[in-house]
Amino acid sequence: MPPVLFLLMLLGALCGHGLDHAYPADELMPLTCRGRVRGLEPSRGDIDDALGKFSLTLIDSLDTLVLLNKTTEFEAAVRRVLSDVRLDNDIVVSVFETNIRVLGGLLGGHSMAVMLRDGGQHMQWYQDELLHMAKDMGLRLLPAFNTSSGLPYPRVNLKYGVRGPETRTGTETETCTACAGTIILEFAALSRFTGDPVFEAHARRALDFLWEKRQRNSNLVGTTINIHSGEWVRRDSGVGAGIDSYYEYLLKAYVLLGDDQFLQRFNIHYASIMKYISQPPLLLDVHIHKPLLPARTWMDSLLAFFPGLQVLKGDIRPAIETHEMLYQVTKKHNFLPEVTCHYIRCTKMIYKATGDPYYLEAGRTILDNLNRFARVPCGFAAMKDVRTGSHEDRMDSFFLAEMFKYLFLLFAEADDLPFDIEDYVFTTEAHLLPLSLSMAPHSSAILSNRTTILQPEEELDDSNFDWTCPNTRLLFPDPAFPRNLREPIRSVVDKSCPRPAPYREPGMGRPPLRAQDFMANNPEHLELLRRMGVSLIHLKDGRVQLVQHATQAVSAVAAEDGVRFMQEMMELSSQQQKEQLPPRAIQIVSHPFFGRVVLTAGPAQFGTDLSKSSTGVRGFVTVAEPYTGCTEITNAEYVQGHIALLQRGQCMFAEKARNIQKAGAIGGIVIDDNEGSSSDTAPLFQMAGDGRNTDDVTLPLLFLFHKEGNILLEALKEYREVEVLLSDKARDRGGCLTEATTPTSFEPTGQSQMSTLELDETVPEEVTPSQEEVSPAGEDTSPAEKAPEEEGGPTDGKADLTQPKEDSERREEPEGDVDSSSQSVDELLADWREDLEAFKQMEKDEL
Repeated sequence: MPPVLFLLMLLGALCGHGLDHAYPADELMPLTCRGRVRGLEPSRGDIDDALGKFSLTLIDSLDTLVLLNKTTEFEAAVRRVLSDVRLDNDIVVSVFETNIRVLGGLLGGHSMAVMLRDGGQHMQWYQDELLHMAKDMGLRLLPAFNTSSGLPYPRVNLKYGVRGPETRTGTETETCTACAGTIILEFAALSRFTGDPVFEAHARRALDFLWEKRQRNSNLVGTTINIHSGEWVRRDSGVGAGIDSYYEYLLKAYVLLGDDQFLQRFNIHYASIMKYISQPPLLLDVHIHKPLLPARTWMDSLLAFFPGLQVLKGDIRPAIETHEMLYQVTKKHNFLPEVTCHYIRCTKMIYKATGDPYYLEAGRTILDNLNRFARVPCGFAAMKDVRTGSHEDRMDSFFLAEMFKYLFLLFAEADDLPFDIEDYVFTTEAHLLPLSLSMAPHSSAILSNRTTILQPEEELDDSNFDWTCPNTRLLFPDPAFPRNLREPIRSVVDKSCPRPAPYREPGMGRPPLRAQDFMANNPEHLELLRRMGVSLIHLKDGRVQLVQHATQAVSAVAAEDGVRFMQEMMELSSQQQKEQLPPRAIQIVSHPFFGRVVLTAGPAQFGTDLSKSSTGVRGFVTVAEPYTGCTEITNAEYVQGHIALLQRGQCMFAEKARNIQKAGAIGGIVIDDNEGSSSDTAPLFQMAGDGRNTDDVTLPLLFLFHKEGNILLEALKEYREVEVLLSDKARDRGGCLTEATTPTSFEPTGQSQMSTLELDETVPEEVTPSQEEVSPAGEDTSPAEKAPEEEGGPTDGKADLTQPKEDSERREEPEGDVDSSSQSVDELLADWREDLEAFKQMEKDEL
C-alpha cells in the first residue's frame, strides 16, 4: 500500500479512536483507551502543564486534517471547538506549550478555514470564529509578559492571569531560552490577523532582551535565564532542549515577517553555532563564556530539528551528516530517544532539498517502526524505553500536529496536496501561517520600540548574510554527493543493539576490566581495551576519549565485555560529576604580585577541604624532588613547611600527596604535564583517590593545567621566593596580606559545569623571568637555587627544578626586566581586578 494512502487511513482511525475514547479530554491515553483529564490522573509534573482542559489534541490537529484533504472532518472539528471548548478555566498552564499548541492550533485552523472559504466550496459559514478564540487566548497569555525584562513568566492561570501564590503563578524567577524566544510567530500572526499590535510588540520585546543578553564574545545564549534580572542561570549552550526553537523562530520570523533584523541575529548566532557547537556529525553543548569548553559529551534528541533548519538556511552538508548519525541511532533503537517528530521534520526537508530517495527509505523505516512497536489498539503509545520497547500510556497532541504532517509531506506528491504549502511557514508545532502576513498592516509603534541589533563595532557587511534562499539543484549537481557525505558516518553507530553477554564458563578467558580499576597509562589495561574493541584517543587538552567499535573486538564475548566497560565508565563519570567540588584559587601574594595574580585550580576528593577554612593555606612554594612525587621525597629539608610543586603522571594523586606530606609539606600543587593544556579549553576536574582510604591525607592538594602551572613555575624561576595562598576563592588584596575573611558557601557543581579563571594573554609575559637574575629574599633555598648565587649567574640546573628539562629547553626567554617595570605591575593590577570580578561571578553561577 502506498505510504500516503496508508497514512490517510491511519489518521481516520486515530480520529475515530480519539473521539470515541478521549473527547473532550486534552489527550488520548492509548493503553487504557480513555482521555487524560488533568487532575483526575496522577500528576506527571511539568508535562501536565500543556493540559488546560481545552481539548488540546483537537485544536492541535485542525490544520493537519486540511493538509490531508479531510475537509469534512475539519469542518466538523471546527464546529466542535466552537461549541465545546472553553478557555477561561481556572488552571495553570505553560505559556510556551499553550502558545505553540493552542494559540498556534487556532491560528493554523483559522488560516485553513479562510483558505477553504475563499475557495468557494467549503466553510462558507465561517466568520473568523477561530481567530476570535485565538485573540481570547492571546489576551490570557499576555499577563505572563508583565515583567521588568519583558521575558514571560513560564506559567499563567488561564482565568486569573499572574497574581502570585493565590493563582499558583508569579513566583517563578527563571525560564528557558526557548520558552521565552518561541513566541514571535504566533503572536505576530495574531497581531497581523487582528490588527492589534500589542501581541507582536510583546514578543519582539522578549526577543530583543534575549539578544541583548547574549554572551558578546561567543554570541551564544544560555539555556535558562532569570526573567527579572536577565542573568543566565544555566550557561551551557547548544541547539537542543531549552534553546532549540529560539533559533528556529529567528530564521522563520524573517521568512514570515520579512524583517532583516531577525535574519541578522540568526546569522550571527549560526556562525557561532558552527564555530563552537558543531562537531560534525555531532552538535555538543558548550559554555557561553568559554565556548571551547564542552558542557557535555552527549546529544539530546530534541536537536534533531536542527538539520532541517540548516536546510532552510541553505547549509546542507552538515545537515546531511547530522541526519545520518541520527538515522543510524534510529536503526539501532527503532526510535530516537525522547522524540521522533523532529527527526521526521529534518528528513522531509533534506529529501525535498536533495530529491535523494534514500530519505524516503529513512521515512519508511520510521513509519514501519511506528506500526511495529508503537501502535496499540487505541492509538500510538509513547515509548517509555527504546532499549526495551516498553510503552507509556501517552499520546501527545503533537503526534498528530507534527508527526503525521511531516510523514505525509515526505511521501506526498504535488497532486496529493490540496494547496501549495510553499505559501505557508510551519511553526515549531507544524502549524501553518500564511506568508501573506508579511504584507498585512501593522502598527509603526512596533518599529519604534525595537532596540538596535548591532552596535557600531559589531556591524557586518552584507557579504556575511544570505539574503536569498538556496537553489538546491545548484548545490547538488552530482546525485551521489549526499551519499558520499553519509558513508563515513555509517560506522559511528552500531546497526544493532548490544544484547546481554553470553554465558562465560568459569576460568575461560580473561576477566573483564572494571571501569573503576582502569588506568590510562597501564599497558595491560590498554591491551584489554584493544581486545574489547575500545580505542583510547588522547585529546589536545590532555583528556582521553574512549570509543568502542564492537566489530574490532577479538570475539563476541570481548565485544560484550567492552559494552559493559563503556557503560560502567559512563556511570562512573556521571557519579564523579555529581560529587564535584567548586574550583579552588591559587593566589600569588609575594612581591611583586601581592595577590594580583590568581590561578584557577582543580580540587581533590581527599585532603583538607579549603571551603571550610577561613584563612586557607599560605606558604612558599618549592619544587619536590623527584618532580613526579611518586617516590620518597629526596629534598625533604626544603619541602618541609612549604607548598610542594609536583608534576602530573606516573602515579596516583593520593600517592603524591602522601609522599610530600611525609616530607613535611603543608600543601601541594600538581601541574599538568601535557604542554599547552589550559583551563580555558579544558574542564577542570577533581583529583580522585587511589581506591584506598585517604583519611590519612591531611594537607590540601590542588591541580593546575600546564598554562596556569607554567605561570607559577616562571614566577619561581624569576623570583625564587614565591608565596601563594591556597583557598576556596580569590581574596582581595587586603585579605591576602592580612587575615582572610570567611568564605561564602555555595553549592558544588558538576565536572563539565565547573567555572574556570585564567589570566589575560598578556599576563604570562609580565611574570615570565627576564634574563637578569633576581637575588633571593630569604634563607630557605634549595641547593640548586643556591648555585646561581654562588657561581655568580643562572644555570641550567635551576630550570630543571622548575619544570621538566625538555620544556625549559624549548622556552624562549622574553626580554626586559619585569621587576623594574612599573607599567608591568599596573597592567597586572588591571588584569587582576578584571579576573577577580569574573571569578567571583563564576562562583555565583549554578551551571
